[in-house]
Amino acid sequence: MAEQGSGGNVIAAICNIFFPGLGQLVQGRIMAAIGFFLAWVISGALIYVAIGFILLPIVYIWAIIDAARFRSYR
Repeated sequence: MAEQGSGGNVIAAICNIFFPGLGQLVQGRIMAAIGFFLAWVISGALIYVAIGFILLPIVYIWAIIDAARFRSYR
């Protein structure tokens, strides 16, 4: 995954539609993947106290944008 907007980043962003963090995992960013997945699970659990309705879409969109804008510095 070379640059922002590369084909790999588009695939990673599409993977995040299914599960937040999956795109970061495809990019090889394990800690980011775990972080987004945990944020998704926690915000899903918070739906029962109504704040999850706000957090869940934010986590989804944030994960998709993060995967699409990732730039490797290797």
